[in-house]
Amino acid sequence: MKLFIASDIHGSALWCEKMLCAFEKERADRLLLLGDILYHGPRNDLPEAYDPKSVIRMLNVLSDRIFCVRGNCDTEVDQMVLDFPIMADYAVLCERERLIYATHGHIYNPDHLPPLKKGDILLTGHTHIPACEERESCIYLNPGSVSIPKNGSSHSYMTLSDGVFRWKDLDGEPFMKYRIE
Repeated sequence: MKLFIASDIHGSALWCEKMLCAFEKERADRLLLLGDILYHGPRNDLPEAYDPKSVIRMLNVLSDRIFCVRGNCDTEVDQMVLDFPIMADYAVLCERERLIYATHGHIYNPDHLPPLKKGDILLTGHTHIPACEERESCIYLNPGSVSIPKNGSSHSYMTLSDGVFRWKDLDGEPFMKYRIE
């Protein structure tokens, strides 16, 4: 199964549409969203083409292919208009004997770890900065942000297929890779 992993859409119809075009080009089976879907939050400027109602329509069409964790900007009001669950604080996946703990990153992050063992993967969004770091306690991965990238990074996502994570900008250009051994 091929996963398309993205985070931090923040209500941008423009960047959500570009993300969904990349999702189709990747021919991924499922879309894992790491939170912050509709609202931009008080610390961020409005993203380009801020239009949460359009984002709702675009994502609801794919509701049977999306699974999601809750971001710090996601609320029960958002859940009322989305046709797929968004209120879980985390999802646990297994890939090649590794546990992948997927969460937004505002609660559990590299500085405040969930229960993981050495070699497990912590997959978060929240920072808006792509990351791939082998740490003593775990492997930390972040796809970056779909709509509001920070620290000079690109609008980005990642895929997971056959034990390999690949980071790409929204034009599909790869810029980083991590293979699970």
